[in-house]
Amino acid sequence: MKARALSHRRVIIVGSGQSGLAVAAALRNQGMEPQKDFAVIDAAPEGQRSWANRWHSMVLLSDARRSALPQFPFPGEQSRYPRPDEMLDYLASVEAELGVRTVWGVRAQKVTQIGAGFTLQLSTSSGDIQTRNVVCATGAATVPQVPEWSQALTVPGIVLHSSEYQYPAQLPPGSVLVVGGGNSGVRLAEELRGSHDVTLSSRTRRRYRAREHYASAAGSTLSWLSRVRRPEPVFSDQAHLSPEITRASAVVGAGGATVTFADGSQMQPVSVILATGYAPGVSWLPEQHSGRPLRTKTSVPGLFVAGIPSHSLRGADTIPGAWRDALTIAHQITDRP
Repeated sequence: MKARALSHRRVIIVGSGQSGLAVAAALRNQGMEPQKDFAVIDAAPEGQRSWANRWHSMVLLSDARRSALPQFPFPGEQSRYPRPDEMLDYLASVEAELGVRTVWGVRAQKVTQIGAGFTLQLSTSSGDIQTRNVVCATGAATVPQVPEWSQALTVPGIVLHSSEYQYPAQLPPGSVLVVGGGNSGVRLAEELRGSHDVTLSSRTRRRYRAREHYASAAGSTLSWLSRVRRPEPVFSDQAHLSPEITRASAVVGAGGATVTFADGSQMQPVSVILATGYAPGVSWLPEQHSGRPLRTKTSVPGLFVAGIPSHSLRGADTIPGAWRDALTIAHQITDRP
């Protein structure tokens, strides 16, 4: 569909993942109709949400009960931890129940306010769209972050970001350095310890929390006493890292086949997995005029952000957090002139 065919919809939602569909559900609860009052666009090929690219053994950090939007329960046993393919099927079923027909293969590039009025112009890979409201729901974990030092690394095996990892046999035999002590890094190190000699490098040790606390404890926290920011806990059924995994301090540099750690030690791994996180998909948003944006709002009237903690509250990238953002945005849109 050409972008101009979407013009004059009251709302354009950019992104059809859990945040985008949460906004769609909240708007529908306000009496707005999909396709008529609002439309959803997504840069991915049809149906290829980011869940389609996760590693084979991955399961969600939240159980089925806490992985569902209100009014749309996750099918099956509620205490289980769904796989990414199940999440794909779930989101497709929510999309169908809402009556949303996502326009695939359309990438948002820029959004500007037209004059001093209430009209926004959303520039996309398929043309320009004029609308009153735009919601960025492109996700907090969209763009893989790759450390600069990795460009100077040449190892006998392979170097890949965790977004490219699929299964242990993808890596040749020998030692593996997993860089990043967050949830992805720990889970990959645990999976690989049965087939490889694994070292896990991290800047700071993280607290371990039971998985049932994920929805309430996700994200980093700021101590009100020390004002030190604590990283997100590791959510696991076990209370510590398996002893078969070697601990290492943060990587500070690399050259050739050698990696150097913060404590001065070095390692020559066969392969390296960079579990170094993601950046949100917000490069097409205008820069803020000043300061931190209000929750879900930006400096452009009618432009909102859903499901991204830097534009909201801690935990906005969980489904309960995305739903809170969606309700806020839906009320703000319906209250606008």
